[in-house]
Amino acid sequence: MGRKIKVLVADDEKDFIQLMTVWLESKGYSVQSVPDGQSAVKAVKEDPPDILFLDVNMPGMDGNKAIKKIRAFNKTIPIIIISACLDIFDIKTSARYNLSGVFYKGEDFDKGLELLQAALKSHKNLKNID
Repeated sequence: MGRKIKVLVADDEKDFIQLMTVWLESKGYSVQSVPDGQSAVKAVKEDPPDILFLDVNMPGMDGNKAIKKIRAFNKTIPIIIISACLDIFDIKTSARYNLSGVFYKGEDFDKGLELLQAALKSHKNLKNID
């Protein structure tokens, strides 16, 4: 058995983080959660996860600012945006930073799992993920 894939979830909604954490752990992933963009940047810098789920709309540092800061020092980590709703501005702004997908909070978690697995399979360091 190899090590568990480490997923970082950054979202300001505690209920959503709790649901996402329990669900991802039930699928065999190791999950760390943070409540805002600043904490996400710090976590990626200090102990990079294998993949990041990042909310766009958070107080303080929003997802777009966090992505910009993360990409300044980590160009390869797969990032999946999560949001209740995205407008075109957010999508265009985020798209400049090599995103792996967008997961809408109203969607079934299986859609998030599909995005996660596709991102991990395409990531150069994680080619052998099932």
